[in-house]
Amino acid sequence: MDLPDDLINLERDAEDARARMAGLAGAERDAQRVAWREASAAVQAAITAHAKATGENRMTVEMAVKKVVRHETEDPAE
Repeated sequence: MDLPDDLINLERDAEDARARMAGLAGAERDAQRVAWREASAAVQAAITAHAKATGENRMTVEMAVKKVVRHETEDPAE
């Protein structure tokens, strides 16, 4: 499946926002959770729009985007 860079970048941003919650507490964690939710909403909207525009199954697009982002961070030696 051919995925546009903007979908991959939005998913990266959402994953980065989620990861930044580690070690935070209180108001800092709450603020970062808001940032994560906003980033997640943006990627979900973009995935839905892409699926609609291309006629692809929305869940298939989402899983492909997540797979690309998750596999690029894995250690190839594992």
